[in-house]
Amino acid sequence: MTGAVVGTVATAGTAHADGCYTWTRTLSQGASGADVTQLQIRLGGYPGYGSVLAVDGSFGPATTAALKRFQSAYGLAADGVAGTNTYNKLYALQDDDCTPVHFSYSELNRCNSTWSGGAVSASAAKANALRTMWKLEAMRHALGDQPITVTSGFRSYACNNAVGGAGSSRHLYGDGADLGAGPHSLCTLAKQARYHGFPGILGPGYPDHNDHTHLDHRSGQYWSAPTCGI
Repeated sequence: MTGAVVGTVATAGTAHADGCYTWTRTLSQGASGADVTQLQIRLGGYPGYGSVLAVDGSFGPATTAALKRFQSAYGLAADGVAGTNTYNKLYALQDDDCTPVHFSYSELNRCNSTWSGGAVSASAAKANALRTMWKLEAMRHALGDQPITVTSGFRSYACNNAVGGAGSSRHLYGDGADLGAGPHSLCTLAKQARYHGFPGILGPGYPDHNDHTHLDHRSGQYWSAPTCGI
């Protein structure tokens, strides 16, 4: 990650970014544009319990609330305004390919190198995986910055069939992630995921999920991990 000066944030001094993305203006409620979209992707893990933050390029009340949660989580002034301090924290959290520092595209795709062969285009699958990673980064931070292990991410139809995945698996869309136990139990992971923008949570007690916790971005909420009280 470089520390080169690559842009200036309006009214907020000079920002330092890596090779991924640089914001060039302060953002607050009422703003819109591609820079808001980029911010929303990185705030996807801070929507609040049971909610999902829309990635629509429109900075509304939900984005303000998510930004305040992010700022609080990292000890910043929780004013709901994205300026230099917020951007510098985001720059520190992302690698040059825009993935969060603790997760990678290769970790979210052990199926192939092209992201092709699934239920959506390769670019859509990869974009979905990126949003998943930012949600996982928020979840990881909330759990004390201890590692979270992804055991399965994107699958093509061929890869999904090979492991006996469901025909409608969210892994085919690139937004499904299976997590293995490690520093945290599977139930701890399932319970924490409720706060980080995952409408799909399947874990211990749900058929064939006693050895992992599954998270995804399905439309409509479906949580089932009976062993965990979910």
